Amino acid sequence: MNRSSLSATRRNVVAGTLTLAAAAAVGGKPATAANKKKAQAVTSGDDHFVTASDGTRIFFKDWGPRDAQPIVFHHGWPLSGDDWDNQMLFFLGKGYRVIAHDRRGHGRSAQVSDGHDMDHYAADVAAVVEHLDLRNAIHVGHSTGGGEAARYTARHGKGRVSRLVLIGAVPPIMVKTPSNPGGLPVEVFDGFRTALAANRSQFYFDVASGPFYGFNRDGAKPNDAMIKNWWRQGMTGAANAHYLGIKAFSETDFTEDLKIIDVPTLVLHGDDDQVVPVADSAELSAKLLKKPTLKIYKGLPHGMATTHADVINADILAFIQA
Repeated sequence: MNRSSLSATRRNVVAGTLTLAAAAAVGGKPATAANKKKAQAVTSGDDHFVTASDGTRIFFKDWGPRDAQPIVFHHGWPLSGDDWDNQMLFFLGKGYRVIAHDRRGHGRSAQVSDGHDMDHYAADVAAVVEHLDLRNAIHVGHSTGGGEAARYTARHGKGRVSRLVLIGAVPPIMVKTPSNPGGLPVEVFDGFRTALAANRSQFYFDVASGPFYGFNRDGAKPNDAMIKNWWRQGMTGAANAHYLGIKAFSETDFTEDLKIIDVPTLVLHGDDDQVVPVADSAELSAKLLKKPTLKIYKGLPHGMATTHADVINADILAFIQA
């Protein structure tokens, strides 16, 4: 992304800073409960919610045969499990059991004040997985959801995860640090926070209609339905969770998580990703993972699982069946 484009106008702030827009979810209080004890899941209200160890209600959807191999989907920032509709229908049709949850503060899950960090998010996933007793599961994460899936697999997934798929994912770490000189300056994420606090609705519209799907590129034809659906998902969630999530997806370091993961991992990324630049994410992650398969798509955007669902779905299926 051209950092010089981070300039005065809101539009440029969005296009420039968007070098991380689909990532998300950390920044609140340390996950003391999540770190110290195993997440507990109990039915809460109906069959589509579990209660995590700190009392937060997490929404999930669960489709397909109970005895089929499960695929668990982790969504990006600031979206919800609805962002996986295409993939869930596709893999349901292939005979898999498909599960997607809404991260705390996102979608239909509880809009709580704290716990908006990767440790809590991973523990919340563990609560869903344990409640459904999912084993031999494939976990698929996009953007921030890729970070969440990596942390879950490393810290909670032993004996439960068979394969991992990271799509346009934020690991190892997005922000520029002495040990990550290729990262983005913190001012990029300060711009996110400023735009969100000033006019969240407009900010989300600009993200979806620009860099997320690559609709700002010359010759691109914006898809109004995709833009509105992205905006709808974002506005369903809580502003505080999304605001705090910016710190999470930009500053969480997944280096040690990636080193621990010992299951086959498919890393997919577009080389025209304006949200999570490929050189400082997928290419580095593949070097840290024990069993990586890296595939980079020429010209595809951050939201390629939506814009090019047929391509991405086929490659995930091939990886699962290999």
